[in-house]
Amino acid sequence: MAHHVLPPEELKTLAKLAQDGDTEAFGKIYDAFLTPVYRYVVFRFPEELAEDLVADIFVKAWEKLHTYKAYAGIPFSAWLFRIARHSVIDAYRSQRGFEELTEEIIDDDAENHPKTRTERAMSVATVRGALEKLPKMYRDILLLHYVAGLGHSEVANAMRMREGHVRILKFRALKKLEALLPKDPLRDNV
Repeated sequence: MAHHVLPPEELKTLAKLAQDGDTEAFGKIYDAFLTPVYRYVVFRFPEELAEDLVADIFVKAWEKLHTYKAYAGIPFSAWLFRIARHSVIDAYRSQRGFEELTEEIIDDDAENHPKTRTERAMSVATVRGALEKLPKMYRDILLLHYVAGLGHSEVANAMRMREGHVRILKFRALKKLEALLPKDPLRDNV
């Protein structure tokens, strides 16, 4: 499920090199995790704020890299998404009062036909609205797993809970989300 392409051993090696000051190794980590971190953040913030927040997340990761311990059993991705999650929480606290997410996430591969864009915008708005009604823990698990592309063990490490508990909460979150979503989102929003 993970979107990054670095095998765990290579990631450990790159993290160790980056801890020793190798900026090129950190650049490879950045390249591998930029898209998943960006997806996680852009789902929570308007695009213009998300870009700055993602940059801040990677700056914090670089600054705190010395605290990452590969042998502690925590995957690097979980460590990084912990930073991302806390950065999102901090940004929410400091950005109260900004307008919530835009209704459109631009997908360069999708058609730009007005009907397609409108349907997509309505679907995204429907899902976001339903997600906002979920308890925060449920919402975080779904976003980390489905939007950021983390596996169950990575979500568990990022949220500091057991993998089995994440699976149970994800199942409950999906059931609750299903109940909150209309059967035909386009028809029910008109």
